[in-house]
Amino acid sequence: MTEPPRPAEPIPDLLCDVPAVRVDLEELGQALVFGFALGASVEAFEGVIARATLPPSGWERASFERDLFLDDLVQRTLRVRVGGRAFTPCVPYLLRILSEPPRDPAVVVFRQRVLAELAGSDELRADFERVYVGIVGLRTLLCAERLGRRGGGGMLRRLEILRAIEQLIGDLAGAFAGATSGLSRLRALGLATREAAAYQRLAALLDHERHLGTVDLRVRVGSDGALRTFQIVGVRENADNPFHSSPLLRWLSKLRLLWLGYRVSSNEVAERLLDDVFSGLERTVALLFQLLGDMEFYLAALGLRDRARDKDLPVCLPEILPPGGDDDGPGMELHRLYNPLLLAGKSAPVPCDLRTAHGDSIVVVTGPNSGGKTRLLQSVGLAHLLGQSGMFVTAERARIRLAAGLFVSLIEDARSDQPEGQLGMELLRIRRLFEELGLGSLVLLDELCSGTNPSEGEEIARLVISLLPELRSQVLVTTHLLTLAARLAEEPPVPHIEFLQVHLDEHERPTYGFILGVARTSLAHRTAARLGVTRDDLLALVAAKRRAAGA
Repeated sequence: MTEPPRPAEPIPDLLCDVPAVRVDLEELGQALVFGFALGASVEAFEGVIARATLPPSGWERASFERDLFLDDLVQRTLRVRVGGRAFTPCVPYLLRILSEPPRDPAVVVFRQRVLAELAGSDELRADFERVYVGIVGLRTLLCAERLGRRGGGGMLRRLEILRAIEQLIGDLAGAFAGATSGLSRLRALGLATREAAAYQRLAALLDHERHLGTVDLRVRVGSDGALRTFQIVGVRENADNPFHSSPLLRWLSKLRLLWLGYRVSSNEVAERLLDDVFSGLERTVALLFQLLGDMEFYLAALGLRDRARDKDLPVCLPEILPPGGDDDGPGMELHRLYNPLLLAGKSAPVPCDLRTAHGDSIVVVTGPNSGGKTRLLQSVGLAHLLGQSGMFVTAERARIRLAAGLFVSLIEDARSDQPEGQLGMELLRIRRLFEELGLGSLVLLDELCSGTNPSEGEEIARLVISLLPELRSQVLVTTHLLTLAARLAEEPPVPHIEFLQVHLDEHERPTYGFILGVARTSLAHRTAARLGVTRDDLLALVAAKRRAAGA
């Protein structure tokens, strides 16, 4: 079970405004003990991190995961790199953080402040990356197989682990000077640990291992610079170290053990001493592994910003408004918004602007195929997902309302095992929307009622649109039913309904921007011409087949 925090204990929690121990310390402690003794697996540590508790959230991952391609977002766009070196984050944990945005706005603000400090200071980011690399290195040592008891290989490995811990604590205590965000918790942990008796014991042990004694030599050098002879003129043991004992005491200790019937080698005594020192720092090391997962969230966010900058695109920390209610507050505003999934491609995505007048607006988007409508829905969904998680939003400026949940449904592909026809599947999709949707959620629907004739589609669409305001939801919906959109504009079924259309240039080609209004044509003739489905194209195919048959 997760252990409650001790009074006044510095906890390096970077995801919660009120710091908490969110990993199972008992399970993690077992992995640490096994790793120190024999070497554990990376999965043993990542499993504990992946199951760490997170702040309460109202979002259901199944309602948007597939349509927003969350796995692709994490694997291809939110990459963790330090100094040009790629690191593999704990993907299940990162996915959970993104798909479970906190319900409490204070948690989002806390994360934004941490990220703002990291992005605004090269020194703080360097400190952060150095500590992260140090924890990864410690994990590597704990996951390495020991070399065996004979020859001292196991003891040397344990000493390496203890040295890594000492280095990490020193880095934490000496870093993040002047930090005012949650980063200050890392420095507090380092300073508090360095003053603790367990760390003093570690430092003394390593000092004893590094400085057992001092040997004074007198060296004779020839005219050619070569060493001729040397003479030992003095030997002094490091008697100030608490682990020091005189040769007489060491001899008497061995004699006493033999008298009692124990045959204990020097290596066995040393290994037990190392185990004792490590156990005193076990809790601190466990907290460092909780920190490891949290740090990967921020490094992924910084990686997103780096990739965007490589393509001359902006990112920002959004202004987050309270959840929409019955008030007539402003809606979302996204300036130069783009789809982060496209950052993984060779070409840069084309930004667009989006603004809604009200917090509960229903926005109907029309326009030709390949005009960017589906990408717009994905971009809006990912902006809310990233923004409410505390990450950067892929836009130059962003204002979003805190959504209680997210429901995304892009056009459904036909399946051989589907229980209904196309209309039935569309109706089931609408039913699922109302079953899963919570009050105050964001709804993104692609091609509403595309699976039926226009008259039936209009009737169903009007029903859906008229009921969605009852759930106080922000809604974006696309449709190819232009007559339906025009009638909705003439006779609005709800007070706050807005219309956007794909912007076309003078040659009627989509610019991937959006303007107010309802599209007048889907440009089906242009799509048909582009794909070779005109009368002349088809007649040419028929003529070619006849010629081939005649030959």
